Amino acid sequence: MAERKIRNMEEFAALSGISRPTVSKYFHDPASVRPKTRARIEKALEQYDYRPNIFAINQNRRQTNNVGIVVPYLTDPFFAEIARRLEDRCVAAGFRPTLYSPYGDSDLEVEILETIRQLKPAGVLLAPLGRLTDRAAVEKFCAEVPTVLFDSEIEGIGQAFVGSDNFSFVSHTVDYLARTGTPPCFFEMRTPANPNANKRRLAYVELMERLGATPRVLSVEGEGWAFEEIGREGALRILEGGGFPGDTVLCSNDRLAIGLLSACYEKGLRVGRSEGSALRVASHDDHPFSRFSCPSLTTAAHDYDSVSAAAMETLTRLIEAGGGFATREVSLYPAKLILRSSA
Repeated sequence: MAERKIRNMEEFAALSGISRPTVSKYFHDPASVRPKTRARIEKALEQYDYRPNIFAINQNRRQTNNVGIVVPYLTDPFFAEIARRLEDRCVAAGFRPTLYSPYGDSDLEVEILETIRQLKPAGVLLAPLGRLTDRAAVEKFCAEVPTVLFDSEIEGIGQAFVGSDNFSFVSHTVDYLARTGTPPCFFEMRTPANPNANKRRLAYVELMERLGATPRVLSVEGEGWAFEEIGREGALRILEGGGFPGDTVLCSNDRLAIGLLSACYEKGLRVGRSEGSALRVASHDDHPFSRFSCPSLTTAAHDYDSVSAAAMETLTRLIEAGGGFATREVSLYPAKLILRSSA
């Protein structure tokens, strides 16, 4: 006899102690999961009064079992890393992922979405370009295709967003820098590529004011995705024009910080927390190259695993819900401070 009535697949997965993507994979194709796992699921089905809406699942997946993954700039190792993890999650959930990138081109982003729409995928994981994104095109696409936005949020667009908590990023770095030395100035692009940069600047200003310190924002010229070169040229102009205000610099992202470190090297300035250093430099993202810069960067790190797992789990639920939730879902994950040699 069943112990209780199970309302949906998420509840069944929690009670059976098996991950949601694995349960979904079983219902799509029982032979696709390992025999021991299949036996556990079938035992739980006998124990609980639950039968999934197989018709609805099949309707969502009948034409294809494909999932599109779209990232702004695939040659950026950050996006390559998150895309790799999303691909792994898709395969584990029984989907076939296909990766796309507009490489900073808004027209190409729209063209990619149209191509994906014609392929009639089960769903899409989309990291929009940000400032250059055609908002109307993305809104229309999300209304027609089950889509979860990640990394860069477009406020009010789509059924769900999964990303990192930018306030958490900046709170970690500002708190650490202020406790261990001079409160930082903030180094950013005047025309940022996506909304995360704006959120980090606003968080920096708020946190400095809480500390009773004066916020000092240094916005350098440049736009697009050549962050290292923009950071290098902007830092050189600052260093040649009198230098940074204070001995501590907090960069909006690690790629800008790598450019700043290059400029300091060219000018013979030592960066780090050791005696004799002229500047301390910290940043945000824990970009895959940040540990190999010289000196290695102190930074606030993305929780790659949680973001990729939550994005896939949310997309699975969205597909099974027929492409719509009762209310828009936003899931944000806090950063982790990584202490290295630069600050």
